[in-house]
Amino acid sequence: MPGLIRSFAGRARLWAIVAGVALAACSPTTLLNPPPGGSAGGPVDGEVIGTGPTRVALLLPLSANGNAGQVAKDMRNSAELALREFQSTSIQILVKDDRGTPDGARAAASAAVAEGAQIILGPLFAESVTAAASVAKPANIPVVAFSTDSSTASKGVYLMSFLPQSDVDRIVRYASGQGRTSYAALLPANAYGAVVEASLQRAVANAGGRGIATEKYNLDRTSMQEKATKIANVVKQGTVNAVFIPDGGEAAPFLAQVLAANGVGPAQVKFLGSGQWDDPRVIRESNLNGAWFPGPDLVGFRAYAARFKAAYGKDPLRTASLAYDAVSLAAGLSGRFGAQAFTEKVLTTSSGFVGVDGAFRFRPDGLNQRALAVYQIERDQLGVLAPAPKNFSAGF
Repeated sequence: MPGLIRSFAGRARLWAIVAGVALAACSPTTLLNPPPGGSAGGPVDGEVIGTGPTRVALLLPLSANGNAGQVAKDMRNSAELALREFQSTSIQILVKDDRGTPDGARAAASAAVAEGAQIILGPLFAESVTAAASVAKPANIPVVAFSTDSSTASKGVYLMSFLPQSDVDRIVRYASGQGRTSYAALLPANAYGAVVEASLQRAVANAGGRGIATEKYNLDRTSMQEKATKIANVVKQGTVNAVFIPDGGEAAPFLAQVLAANGVGPAQVKFLGSGQWDDPRVIRESNLNGAWFPGPDLVGFRAYAARFKAAYGKDPLRTASLAYDAVSLAAGLSGRFGAQAFTEKVLTTSSGFVGVDGAFRFRPDGLNQRALAVYQIERDQLGVLAPAPKNFSAGF
């Protein structure tokens, strides 16, 4: 049986791998020297974290309403925590409120460029990323954004987020290795579902699998029940041995309940999910017991989350770790490479980087690859079926 994840003792270290050289979260006596000189740019408008010569902009929807504003606050605090723990003297972070709008992102990016930022971290929303990039690209300033919309990626605009393509590739690769070669899928009828569908078709073909029976549901229970019932009928024909349900939250448990009511459960088929399944609502669903899903290494994230809670008195929202890793990356690259830190050659190194969410690397087209584990739901807990690779070895 795979080992169950129950406790995460100890403090995780974050480091970046650059061309095979590890940059540890150093003490002041071992920190690599910052680059000589400094950044162009005069006085800075808004909050500044750190005092180093290299200016790094962080664009977040700090004044946005609802959950977006809370995510932004947690990401801002994660950035501060990363700089404190990395103990870097090479960067200062220019925190900019993009208001969660394209116009706000454009204005924030313009201010960051005028103030001498050498790289922009953020924004969070897809339209804001596009707006910020329209300012950063002509100035030859790279952007490392937090959107999950792969259409926003391009040369010089890199996505730090967890992308649906990575989830699909990982779970199909693993499932195919376990003899799961014929797939059905229940997908939301939205942009996320479209990206997942295209990725699933490609991944199954690459793994030598057979055709995919797909149903797309609207985000209401009537539609979900109708589509899940259709997939149940396909499964009962005996031609499918894996059902992919990437949606998280309340959707995956409800779809599993409808399938079970129609005679389809873990005894008939293997349920596969996405990284969105790292959610107590999904893990507690008895009809998904034994199901598999991909995700980042949890040990690093949970150690980071404990440190965040100790510093700020609350658990971080899941997305906040992206800002922690982005700032740690910027600090590590600046300290080692100086003026060349944020060039395409350095940012797209095939060796990749390692953060609290595991190994990742940027592709020249702006998309990323992440080293993901495969988890199994085991009666309200998670077991590790396949650990996340520690680095990007040949043939990954």
